[in-house]
Amino acid sequence: MKHLKLSGLEALVITPESNFINIGERTNVAGSKKFLRLIKDGHYNEALEIARDQVEGGAQVLDVNMDDGLLDGKTAMVNFLNLIAAEPDIARIPVMIDSSKWEILEAGLQVLQGKPIVNSISLKEGEATFIRQAKLVKRYGAAVIVMAFDEKGQADNYERRLEIVKRSYDILTQVVKFKETDIIFDLNIFPVATGLEEHRRNAIDFFEATKWVKAHYPSVGVSGGVSNVSFSFRGNDTVREAMHSVFLYHAIQAGMNMGIVNPSLLVVYDKIPKDLLALIEDVMLDRDEDATEKLIEYAEHNKAVKKDKIEDIAWRHLPLQERITHSLVNGIDKFVEEDAEEARLQSARPLEVIEIYLMTGMNVVGDLFGSGKMFLPQVVKSARVMKKAVAYLQPFIEKEKDRSRPSAGKVLMATVKGDVHDIGKNIVSVVLACNNYEIVDLGIMVPAERIIEMAKEVNADIIGLSGLITPSLDEMVHVASELERQGLHFPLMIGGATTSKVHTAVKIDAKYNNIVVHVNDASRAVNVVSSILSESQQDNYFKETKAENERIRHTYLNHNTQKEYLGIEAARANKLQLNFNEETIIKPQFLGIKVIENQPLDALVATIDWSPFFRSWDLYGKFPDILTDEVVGKQATDLFIDAKAMLKDIVDKKLLKAKAVFGIFPANSIVDDIEVLSPEYEPLAKFYTLRQQSKKAAKIPNIALSDFIAPKDAGIQDYVGCFCVTAGFGTEALAESYEKNHDDYNSIMVKALADRLAEAFAEHLHTEVRKKYWAYAANEVLSNEELIKEKYKGVRPAPGYPACPDHLEKETIWALLNVEQNIGVTLTESLAMWPASSVSGYYFAHEDSKYFGLGRIKTDQLKDYAERKNMDYALAEKWLAPNLA
Repeated sequence: MKHLKLSGLEALVITPESNFINIGERTNVAGSKKFLRLIKDGHYNEALEIARDQVEGGAQVLDVNMDDGLLDGKTAMVNFLNLIAAEPDIARIPVMIDSSKWEILEAGLQVLQGKPIVNSISLKEGEATFIRQAKLVKRYGAAVIVMAFDEKGQADNYERRLEIVKRSYDILTQVVKFKETDIIFDLNIFPVATGLEEHRRNAIDFFEATKWVKAHYPSVGVSGGVSNVSFSFRGNDTVREAMHSVFLYHAIQAGMNMGIVNPSLLVVYDKIPKDLLALIEDVMLDRDEDATEKLIEYAEHNKAVKKDKIEDIAWRHLPLQERITHSLVNGIDKFVEEDAEEARLQSARPLEVIEIYLMTGMNVVGDLFGSGKMFLPQVVKSARVMKKAVAYLQPFIEKEKDRSRPSAGKVLMATVKGDVHDIGKNIVSVVLACNNYEIVDLGIMVPAERIIEMAKEVNADIIGLSGLITPSLDEMVHVASELERQGLHFPLMIGGATTSKVHTAVKIDAKYNNIVVHVNDASRAVNVVSSILSESQQDNYFKETKAENERIRHTYLNHNTQKEYLGIEAARANKLQLNFNEETIIKPQFLGIKVIENQPLDALVATIDWSPFFRSWDLYGKFPDILTDEVVGKQATDLFIDAKAMLKDIVDKKLLKAKAVFGIFPANSIVDDIEVLSPEYEPLAKFYTLRQQSKKAAKIPNIALSDFIAPKDAGIQDYVGCFCVTAGFGTEALAESYEKNHDDYNSIMVKALADRLAEAFAEHLHTEVRKKYWAYAANEVLSNEELIKEKYKGVRPAPGYPACPDHLEKETIWALLNVEQNIGVTLTESLAMWPASSVSGYYFAHEDSKYFGLGRIKTDQLKDYAERKNMDYALAEKWLAPNLA
């Protein structure tokens, strides 16, 4: 069966296993007053933050709508989509271009990268218009939402929905030759419980029409705006949340596979009070003539009552297997040795406790995690219980020389050469171990030779490669190339923050004949490994994965040749023009280098950004809203309680040490470079920057970091800063102490907290620089939320990140600040920082400086850049390969 395939920078393939695809709607001027205000006022950068929040909150498709009477919708759509294209963290997901005006839809299609969805077309204006628009959508290579709407109006009952769907489908597939998989029907979700007789079947007609569509046209999609169904109960969130969940439950069962849903207005279906659930289902399924009146009465007289949490240990009276399963599922290690001993005494061999009792419980954990009823932090806690039980049993197993515990397969895991980041790798290892896979973990900074040597030595079934920094991408390519050169056939799993489906397909899969799979989060790892190792699935999985990688590669290469770029001189001619004068340039209060030997940790706690902490545990949402999220709120709250307890221990006992070094220097730009001077105005160093080369819309500049510094030939003295902070000293020792006690949960936790403290230190120090040392924002008063949203004046971009992807520039910072000697932070050969919980970057003070993404560059700039740096072209090409067009 063929599937709907969409893409931003990364592909999104919607299969029956994808569950429900959530479309983020806050970038819709009709759905967000804040977004409308920002677009009207021309504050596009702030509007981009709403898009970024949607992506971080778990939206898989981004709905963009500019339909407002006071807006130039066409211009606003083009401007916003162009800005999204320069933000890789947003542009990675597909976009839904949403408008009732065809000229706006087409303008969006003309500038959008990837494969979007057009929302929408219909037969409202007749067949000729419908066919013309459908042909254009097809020409642009987009999927399309087709409204159940024709010349007579909206379909408002079962028969009318089927009538319009049949007619639309026949025209699209027979006349336009539209791909069936690229068709998505919006069957119109109308309010229920309105009190009007003709509205009684609004929900059930939708469910039945959806079933009919999926039965007759199985490859098409079905979508809709879910909040419409509860319109009659505006202001009563308790009832609305339950109505949305009940509607979705039945709609998804019927075949609805995507839609616009506000996650904050949902409650878990199983958690809806039984009396309320019965009333809502009576309304939705039209089971009771008085259902509407009964639901209204409930809404008026019932309020949620918050109950105190009471520890329940009644489960300790359950049979042994149920107690062990309960401990594993709930991550309770208090009774693990007691229960393991009881199981050992009842077993013929100690190994049977693992094979029977523990694995039975872990199978339940795996099933719950796989079905989305259990979340990553809980699974890691389950692993802790499992490891402690195994550790207790180990002496008995050794005594009987019984070491033959079977496993589901052997996975070798490694963070590649030059990279020191391992949180994601460790989490995937724990999840796989929970599912009875044997893990051989080689740790961090592992060269290709050792990975291959150990894979052969231990006879690994799969190799998992992880990395966070961009040079790791090339190292992964090198591992694949070496495996191919040596004629080896280990399947490869690729993961890490900088990795992507596109890079995996274009750069790694192309070098290796065996299967290469990108795993973007821990929840996918088990399915990937089981599919690769399953005798019944592996052949099909291999073919499908290879074909998918080939498709991504083909799409990427075709798109890349079609995108327009400027030559480097033309890009420089379109540079960002800023005003440089006494008002925009503030002479720093401090010039030179300052070292902070021992930063008090308690001063950093208030500036922690917690949202990335939850993302590292595969829990998506913004803090603090995530703590009350209907889906992951409980797990997020439990995790946060544990994190706060450990953080307090770290701070009170000074378990980690934070250090920093920073400098502020006179500087001026010379074309795309920044000349750095000593406080005595003697030349010290030069920062080399790169300029955007993608062709922009009118009045949008091609930016380089050097644009934020006054040109030398202007005769105005400007300034620049740079820094390195760390909160990582002591992290490894703490993590190892937990690992020795079989406690992966706290080992991962301490590393995640060290990362958050390092980022908080970078934020804290930047504030000190702005207000005290440089003092260009001496009177600044910002909340932590405003700091996280980057409301401050000036920016602190970092080498290796979107504005400056060249990691080699770190070497200039290290030499300028004498980082290694001053605070002990070193650079690996791939220029990762060690300790891993470290942050470095630049300081720019101009009020109009901003964060941006370089995007892709052409070889003319690469050659120019290599010549300016006096470095070999091949070396420059190696370090900037991910950015080459």
